[in-house]
Amino acid sequence: MSIQNKFMLEPEKAVLLVIDVQEKLCAAMDQAGLSQLTRNAGILLEAANELAIPVVFTEQYVKGLGPTLSELKNRAPAAPCHEKMTFSCCGNEAFVDRLEESGRTQLIVAGMETHVCVLQTVIELLEEGFNVHVVKDAVLSRSADNKQTAMEAMVLAGAVPTCTEAVVFQLLKIAGTASFKKLSKLVK
Repeated sequence: MSIQNKFMLEPEKAVLLVIDVQEKLCAAMDQAGLSQLTRNAGILLEAANELAIPVVFTEQYVKGLGPTLSELKNRAPAAPCHEKMTFSCCGNEAFVDRLEESGRTQLIVAGMETHVCVLQTVIELLEEGFNVHVVKDAVLSRSADNKQTAMEAMVLAGAVPTCTEAVVFQLLKIAGTASFKKLSKLVK
């Protein structure tokens, strides 16, 4: 894989994956970190909507952790939401089938917790040959050390670390378009 193919996102190849940003799990998070995650995941969802990028939500043990935060789910109400018991999203057959059927090869990953569900999912997606971009300012763990350790592990495994603004501008490619005017306002 060329450097450009690994590091540059393409709207027609990408899927946005939002992992387990659920009500009861959010209550256990640092509120400043959660605010950053929800703001940035919201921007990513707006970009996905604007650029026709498929969105997939996952939820871990909904009975115990509640549904996805409504402020995020409402930004992509038609997006599928896969409930799971395995920590990795890849343990859900419908999730894996949906990715394979899409024919898309790039995953933009946001969610929580970074050192559990995000880490295990990213490792399995990389193993399956997907190009995975982990959005550092849109993932969260209860502990900053756990998040940092997981980020290091994912990078060592081959994931691309990125940030919300880099994702948006890579997907846009050029300035001056209607999409640029709409989305660039979100990252100011």
